[in-house]
Amino acid sequence: QVQVTESGGGLVQPGGSLRLSCAPSVHTSLILRVAWYRQAPGKQRELVALIVDDTNTNYGDAVLGRFTISRDAAKNTVYLQMNSLKPEDTAVYYCNVMMKTTYLHYWGQGTQVTVSS
Repeated sequence: QVQVTESGGGLVQPGGSLRLSCAPSVHTSLILRVAWYRQAPGKQRELVALIVDDTNTNYGDAVLGRFTISRDAAKNTVYLQMNSLKPEDTAVYYCNVMMKTTYLHYWGQGTQVTVSS
């Protein structure tokens, strides 16, 4: 069983920045893909960003140009840098990891991001 721990959420004003962290309980070299999803109240969960290996990234249209996903192998952590935050970015953000050998998915417990003045 792989444990996934997110951190870094909080309350921020519009235009501000936050950095979320995702720390799996296994080394990132065993992980094929890490993705961030978010779910706002009354809405479906949506893909925010994903990273495959260390260089291949993809972003949802709503965050393109504002958010950046990156992986730090030395710290065994994946980050989501969120800039120019908008009220519509308010949601619970979840980290999802997919393993290289089994293709199983594991989810974190989520971290709340609230963008409000």
